[in-house]
Amino acid sequence: MVGPKKSLGQHWLKDRDILAKIADDANISADDTVLEIGPGLGTLTSELLRRSKKVVAVELDAELAAKLPGQFPGTSLEVVNQDILSFDLTRLPEQYVVVANVPYYITSKIIQLLTTAVNKPRVIVLLIQKEVAVRVAAKPGNMSILAVSAQIYAQVELSDVVPAKFFTPPPKVDSQVVVLKTRPKALVATEDEKLFFRVVKAGFSAKRKKLRSSISSGLHLTKPEAEKLLIEAGIDPDDRAEQLSLENWLRLTATVARTE
Repeated sequence: MVGPKKSLGQHWLKDRDILAKIADDANISADDTVLEIGPGLGTLTSELLRRSKKVVAVELDAELAAKLPGQFPGTSLEVVNQDILSFDLTRLPEQYVVVANVPYYITSKIIQLLTTAVNKPRVIVLLIQKEVAVRVAAKPGNMSILAVSAQIYAQVELSDVVPAKFFTPPPKVDSQVVVLKTRPKALVATEDEKLFFRVVKAGFSAKRKKLRSSISSGLHLTKPEAEKLLIEAGIDPDDRAEQLSLENWLRLTATVARTE
């Protein structure tokens, strides 16, 4: 058996009940194509093949990618030895499903890749570090750039926690399943995306500070100018970025747009 590589953040999950529940969260039908990112030893792959029309498994580890087809002869499995960040998502049919057990260091990049793709998946089910899953699904009061970036494109829900002891080798922290159901239309218009994220990044640029200060420094405004913008957008200048909802950010972006 191929051993997990620490450099790739590999941790094997073999518990059949947990694997089945992860597949359940994706609500896969017999007509679906599933994109599995980092199939590893293929333990989750077997669950996905049983439920779907086809599984496209993108594996960065060449040794694992070479072994995987032999484990599932006569199935509709397609293995691609490639970095998912350079994989062409347009080759997949519309409304495909993504299921993945991904390491912490690549989580935000994968979420950004999938939610902003020209050919977006219908649903994305990720098993990731619990702390990160909670951040992705955060509500106003605990928001972050990661939460805003994910939720502007998808409805986000938390599913089961998977304790570290179920992995080989056990990671230092527990994991959790997060489900992202992509919105048919993003909450921010394509032409407004650049300004929207400039405003959000400004707000979080000094997240311990009140918005009056962070918006001022992040957008290169005076504090009175920043305060005026916030009040016009119906936001308390004494709030902090983590307290704002998506609607708050959208209103603030529209207010900034009117002044530029």
